[in-house]
Amino acid sequence: MSFPAPEIARGFTGEACPARFNLARYCLARAAAETPAKTALIVISDAEAPIDAAEHWTYGELDEAVRRIAAGLFAEGFRPGERLMIRMPNTSDYALLFFGAIAAGLVPLPSSSMLTEAEADFLLTDSHAAAVAVSGELAVHAGKARVIDDVMLKRLKAHPPLGDYADTEANDPAFLVYTSGTSGRPKGVLHAQRSAWGRRPMYQGWYGIGPADVVLHAGAFNWTYTLGVGLQDPWANGATTVLYIGPKDVHVWPRLLERTRATLFAAVPTLYRQILKYCDLASHDLSALRHGLTAGEALSPALLRHWREETGKNLYEALGMSECSTYISTGPSMEIRAGSPGKPQPGRCIAVLPVDGDTEPLPTGETGMLAVHRSDPGLMLGYWQRPGDESEVYRGEWFIGGDLASFDEDGYLWYHGRADDVMNAMGYRVSPAEVEAALSDHPGIAEVAVTEMHVRDDVTVIAAFVVPKGGKQPDKASILAHAEERLAAYKRPREIVFVESLPRTANGKIMRRTLAAK
Repeated sequence: MSFPAPEIARGFTGEACPARFNLARYCLARAAAETPAKTALIVISDAEAPIDAAEHWTYGELDEAVRRIAAGLFAEGFRPGERLMIRMPNTSDYALLFFGAIAAGLVPLPSSSMLTEAEADFLLTDSHAAAVAVSGELAVHAGKARVIDDVMLKRLKAHPPLGDYADTEANDPAFLVYTSGTSGRPKGVLHAQRSAWGRRPMYQGWYGIGPADVVLHAGAFNWTYTLGVGLQDPWANGATTVLYIGPKDVHVWPRLLERTRATLFAAVPTLYRQILKYCDLASHDLSALRHGLTAGEALSPALLRHWREETGKNLYEALGMSECSTYISTGPSMEIRAGSPGKPQPGRCIAVLPVDGDTEPLPTGETGMLAVHRSDPGLMLGYWQRPGDESEVYRGEWFIGGDLASFDEDGYLWYHGRADDVMNAMGYRVSPAEVEAALSDHPGIAEVAVTEMHVRDDVTVIAAFVVPKGGKQPDKASILAHAEERLAAYKRPREIVFVESLPRTANGKIMRRTLAAK
């Protein structure tokens, strides 16, 4: 049944971002001034060691360290607007460099430590980064870019601090992240300083966060989910964030929740599912945990029900994208409807538009393209050096992210998948074309198509459908090894399926959804 389209205020209705705005100052300066001795960051490398033995940073120390790095970058000759790629493990140095670069008006590019050397080289080249910060074990061909190694980083951290954060405008570039596109070539998403202000609707619309909270996030810093939920938002609210950098054994998370007295836990549904499967939650004291946060992939009703039964706690889901972070969510002040990621956060202007290109929102109950109004302060500045890609995602006053959805009569959104072939792997968007390109030069492969395949009702994996060369099936292990050399772990296929031919349309386009249904 359809109802008239809901009344939509054509534009973001939240508080306007100040014209002069620096993301790093917004996240750190207030708490550093008001509660300088309060713990802002706890870095744990050994889940069994006493918490007192972990690395602790107060707001005062964090603020000063970030301004030291900003001043050090200037002293080394870097200038505002230059890109600084970060290719390091998840450590406090990663966070300090990210915020220090923004404090200086530079544009950090956080990258994943899981990327292969070739993948990292592409980001460095495409971004025209002036420098790359690397740890010893993560190689990269720097080319003309300067290398910030451990020696230079130590020098940056020892520099007298900058007197104040860069006096940037709200629309000045703040950071650059890369995401997969349908073309198979990763593209840079350039975010403005105002992106942190654009996260304000999440504070109560998703988290219910306050200064007393302790936030444990299970993700990595190359992901906007972690940069935002794990660092920016806790610090902007004067809360404490916990970073775990030890071995990622699933059993560690209940122990950390108990020992840190975390009040909020953020992860992808896959990790919650693994915790329920392998951990004895009844043996851990989770009384401090108020609720869990989940994003990156759909939260199934079965997983939500199982988590509630085992912990007595809720999971609040959010839906978003690299170009705008999250904008639809459930939260403590609203009812959860299992299977729905929730409602638009307060102040957001969200609509469902016709697939065919019209700009008028569809009636309630009809499925179309999920759209965010371009006035949203969390929306990206644009795609890095890809104006052609931008023309494909803007439709009048709306940004179209590629998701199909509908609203019900109570304002809850129901997700109906992607309109394109982009896959979701452990919360990361992955282009099938990128994976296909990496596999296609295997000597035993004539043709290959990649898509998501269900292995259980609520679990999908990346699968490669291979047409063998010369009719002789290659060894599956050799294909997986080939992928390992060329692709980050989360992009690699988990299943190899041999087929005689690939289904195609009359125009020759591979019908990936047909393959997935086999």
